[in-house]
Amino acid sequence: MNVMDAIRLKRAVRKFHDVPLPDDVVHAILNAGRRSQSSKNNQAWQFIAIRDRSVLKALSTCGEWASHIAGAALCVAILTPDPESKFQIMFDAGQAAAFMQLAAWELGVGSCPASLYEFEKTREILKFPAEWHLRIALSFGYPMDEEKISAPPKKGGRRSLEDVVHWEKW
Repeated sequence: MNVMDAIRLKRAVRKFHDVPLPDDVVHAILNAGRRSQSSKNNQAWQFIAIRDRSVLKALSTCGEWASHIAGAALCVAILTPDPESKFQIMFDAGQAAAFMQLAAWELGVGSCPASLYEFEKTREILKFPAEWHLRIALSFGYPMDEEKISAPPKKGGRRSLEDVVHWEKW
């Protein structure tokens, strides 16, 4: 995989074929998250890999824009210690999410992050311990429209480098 191509071409995929992901693909995605860098190598995350359709549907109701989880072949819930305790916790969770999505892209698997806001409902659905928190979940699956996984950038889709970078000072 050319990393710069992945960064430039990867798109969010929200509609998936109703086809399961092979175990080796699921393991490759999860291992990418496990191998992601973390502050002081704390690895302060746990993943819940979800394939059960009824659980996917239930989880999809826990965020305003999380409906894509219902149609996914796999959802990875990224659990962290209290996200309010340290900035690095959510930063590290985001890195794990990015690594998993890039690994999926290389394997032809689409993905999309979801923010989950129904905190107690997610805990009830997934039965995770009270010391863990769920704010981010990722949906994965083979794209319904295969061109969506690497569609060319939309016109006006990204601001220019000059618009976002300030050199030395603001």
